Amino acid sequence: MKRILIDTSAYAAFKRGEPDAIAVLRHAPEIGLCSTALGELLAGFACGSRTARNRRELAEFIASPRVRQLPVDAETAEHYAVLFAGLRRKGRPIPTNDLWIAAVALQHGFAVFSVDAHFREMENLIVGSRLDDFLP
Repeated sequence: MKRILIDTSAYAAFKRGEPDAIAVLRHAPEIGLCSTALGELLAGFACGSRTARNRRELAEFIASPRVRQLPVDAETAEHYAVLFAGLRRKGRPIPTNDLWIAAVALQHGFAVFSVDAHFREMENLIVGSRLDDFLP
């Protein structure tokens, strides 16, 4: 099983109890969470009615020894630039935050766990939404 970097949609699917999301996270040897996805999650919590509960559950998730927080840095920006240019040439822009998430995944050698299909537009990025997508 590959190491996975989760995006916001994957975390939300996990919290909703979706079987595919639970299976992926249960089997992943390492789960990455980048600062961009973390920001999206916290923003969503701030706009909701269960902020404290959601933050507490996220803190428990992050406390797992299999979860690793990955920052965005100058090397990430280099990956971002390559992805951005490639998508622009194809005429296939995707949301900016998802470009940052993909850049972090490429930088650290993670596959992206997402239910958002637009991640598949990027070259050299392994993306999936089910356990089978991440198995050798």
